[in-house]
Amino acid sequence: MSALAVGFAALFYFATAVLVVGLALKIRSYVRTPAPLLIPTTPAPTTAPGAALRLAREVVFFESLFKGSKWTWAFGWLFHGSLALVLLRHVRYFQDPVWAPIVFVQFFGTWAGVSMAVGLGGLWARRIFVDRVRYISTPSDHLHLALLLAIAGSGLLMRFVAHTDIVAVKAFMRGLMSFQILPLPADPLLLVHLSLVALLMIIFPISKLLHAPGLFFSPTRYQVDNPREARHQAAWAAALDRPQA
Repeated sequence: MSALAVGFAALFYFATAVLVVGLALKIRSYVRTPAPLLIPTTPAPTTAPGAALRLAREVVFFESLFKGSKWTWAFGWLFHGSLALVLLRHVRYFQDPVWAPIVFVQFFGTWAGVSMAVGLGGLWARRIFVDRVRYISTPSDHLHLALLLAIAGSGLLMRFVAHTDIVAVKAFMRGLMSFQILPLPADPLLLVHLSLVALLMIIFPISKLLHAPGLFFSPTRYQVDNPREARHQAAWAAALDRPQA
């Protein structure tokens, strides 16, 4: 058991704990945050199924972004769609045998890494060359994009230029699932890639990247526009209205 394998095992256990606990705490905060006002962005659905459909369109197709900026929508959807394929492709490192749908997505996931980098490049160029976006961009915005591009770039380099022992990498990852520390290849590019992924996992719960789960708790998207049909009350306000025993 090498010090390298032990070190990266500890790093990924720590990163996973931070990611899971951080997301759980943040989602609990979202759930507990009251929504005292009915503020769906109009025109809005007037029924619960309609609101659910609207939220689904927002999650899958980025509907409001499409209406606001076609270029931003194109690069944003390209990045997120490609990221989904890349993540599905990496599921194989945790399965044995690998499920048929994951086998099927391998080819598409490979080239999705390229389109993911293109989408990130477009989003970063927007923050540099569009005046109104550059004005509101912070150093963390650029660092997040740089981190994601570095992850995509190092992954593509391992895929097309400097190959690593993916069998050993898979064995290492599957070993972590059963708390066994197996040897990890000492390829510099692999170690950089894994370190960047662990860093992303650690900062995810405290960064702007948290918009992923946050979208599901946005009252402007999930609320039903029915102020005439039903009185909207936050849970704490409804409790105050109950008669005291």
